Amino acid sequence: MFRNPYCPALSYWESANTILEPLERCAAVVPVTVTSRSPQVQVEEFSDAELSCEFRTEKDNNPRIEWKKIDKDVSFVYYGSRFVGPFQGRAEIEGATVRLRRVTQADAGKFRCEVSAPQDSVTLGETNVTLTVLVPPQMPSCDVPSSALTGSQVELRCRDQHSIPPAVYTWYKDNRALPIRQPNATYTIDEFSGVLTFQTVSRADTGQYYCEARNRVGSSQCPGTHMQIDDLNVAAVISGVVILALLVLLCAFGVFYAHRHGYFSREFSCSVFE
Repeated sequence: MFRNPYCPALSYWESANTILEPLERCAAVVPVTVTSRSPQVQVEEFSDAELSCEFRTEKDNNPRIEWKKIDKDVSFVYYGSRFVGPFQGRAEIEGATVRLRRVTQADAGKFRCEVSAPQDSVTLGETNVTLTVLVPPQMPSCDVPSSALTGSQVELRCRDQHSIPPAVYTWYKDNRALPIRQPNATYTIDEFSGVLTFQTVSRADTGQYYCEARNRVGSSQCPGTHMQIDDLNVAAVISGVVILALLVLLCAFGVFYAHRHGYFSREFSCSVFE
């Protein structure tokens, strides 16, 4: 004879031939089930977080409730009817739902609610809740060169290491935001890495630069830095090359003259080349 697993006292044939009586007799017969209203929880740092856990049992009126945190190792949050470890004194439980006060990044991770009902036909149920702690950007670090020569490639870098979710970046020149995408622009901006690149800078790119890091929790800026773009002094470069060439020629002539007249040994070398 086949048996109804949720009402062992009744067979399927008995269930099929009666209607009201089986419903009345089996109304409270439900194996332990555990669910969460919010399996994904996102809260700002230093605010409170609710880890929802709801359960139904078949007939065990006093099931054992445990909360665990699932990291590289499994650690207890709620065990033996009390909170343990870093959750002592800043957590409370109602039913099986836990409320954490003033959460930090250290609290972020996956939590598991386990309900044990030894008197039920199904003795264990569980559900997972993932806690994400949102952190606004701190003041980003900005790398802006103080000077560069026209025609050279220049990179300006901006980075925030702490924001959750990761920040996106906006660069400003002379207090005006540089568009991410602009036709015929002389620069490119990667809003996700925070890198502003000039393939070939010109004097028009001289100015005060700073960047802003932002996510949906908040934003922060770095102090402005002045970048000066100067023309390459071609005349000075040519003069320097000519003078160096003359010095090399004079040194070579001096060595040749000294050897020819026997003033130095063959091991002599011009100090200019040392």
